[in-house]
Amino acid sequence: QVQLVESGGGLVQPGGSLRLSCAVSGSIFSVNSMGWYRQAPGKERELVADITSDDTTHYTDSVKGRFTISRDNVKNTVYLQMNSLKPEDTAVYFCAAKLQRLRFLPNQNYWGQGTQVTVSS
Repeated sequence: QVQLVESGGGLVQPGGSLRLSCAVSGSIFSVNSMGWYRQAPGKERELVADITSDDTTHYTDSVKGRFTISRDNVKNTVYLQMNSLKPEDTAVYFCAAKLQRLRFLPNQNYWGQGTQVTVSS
């Protein structure tokens, strides 16, 4: 069974930093793109950043210059370094991965359970 296990959320003051991690566990053939989404109360889930298997990255405009996504292909883990955090970054952050469980299966999307990030003084 494939699982995405997130860690690293919490409460931080404005201007502070947090680092989120998401590890893919279970038997898989390959992990392709990975990404982070967030959902604030009363709002739709939005893409924060994603990274392809060749390390091409994409960020939503509101986090450019403050957040950095990276991945460790040996550990099948994706990270999100969040600096200069603002109250509007408060949300539940979800990890996502597009992966193949077996060589002959198509890519499928998997989600983590979510981790709360609260930016408040």
